[in-house]
Amino acid sequence: MSISTEKVRTIELQGVPVDVVFKGAGPQLFLLHGGGGPVASMPFADSLSEQFEIIAPVHPGFAGSAIPDHFDDLQDLIYLYLDLMDTLDLQDAVMMGFSMGGWTAAELAVLSTARISRLILVDAVGVKVGGRDDRDIVDVFATPQEELTKLMWHDPGKAPNPSQMTDEQRQIMQSNRVALGLYTWQPYMHNPKLPRRLHRIDVPALVLWGESDGLVTPDFGRAYASMIPNAAFAVIPAAGHAPQVEQPEVFVQHVLSFVNDTSEGSPS
Repeated sequence: MSISTEKVRTIELQGVPVDVVFKGAGPQLFLLHGGGGPVASMPFADSLSEQFEIIAPVHPGFAGSAIPDHFDDLQDLIYLYLDLMDTLDLQDAVMMGFSMGGWTAAELAVLSTARISRLILVDAVGVKVGGRDDRDIVDVFATPQEELTKLMWHDPGKAPNPSQMTDEQRQIMQSNRVALGLYTWQPYMHNPKLPRRLHRIDVPALVLWGESDGLVTPDFGRAYASMIPNAAFAVIPAAGHAPQVEQPEVFVQHVLSFVNDTSEGSPS
């Protein structure tokens, strides 16, 4: 397997610099990372870059980048990415988002699907499926790290280990956490209006979930998928909140099958 070379461009949008990773060639795959930070260098992305041009922005505040002073919540990121999609002139892109990136992708698709052909949400947050007093999503800011690792990973041994990181890597992990808090804190990890807007998504959608995800369970994922017209739902065994990391080959196969099965002229 040949691994595509990554190229990084810094694109300024309304005074906000955004680092965007480009990798591979083919149909566009607009990749929105989650709270753990950028994913474009991971093995699953290497595999997908053999068939797609991956376009992966780094959310401001992650990977050592600055949070713009005027950013208050996820809505600022959503509208920034609407501008980015226009600037890059995306055409029939597959949009894929992980966790909070899945929430971002869902919000973008609600606003407009003009530049995308398909939507893939992976262990996404962004909605509330239980009652007002139900905790749908584990509080990642209040839960001890050891417990959180067990909830998020089928195999906790695959989780990032801060003790094996450099000081710089630990600092970036902490700054990622600060950015995650800004984007997702209030209301916690969801937009109460989003469920009543998801009907606007008019492209084929796939909701993928790790079977062992204890942060947001597969039942949450099924409920999420049921809110999106004609969305398919699939569970990946032996994987937690990051199935693309724990089961990259199976994950890639799900993605390719979905894209091929929903290609023009094929049944959705």
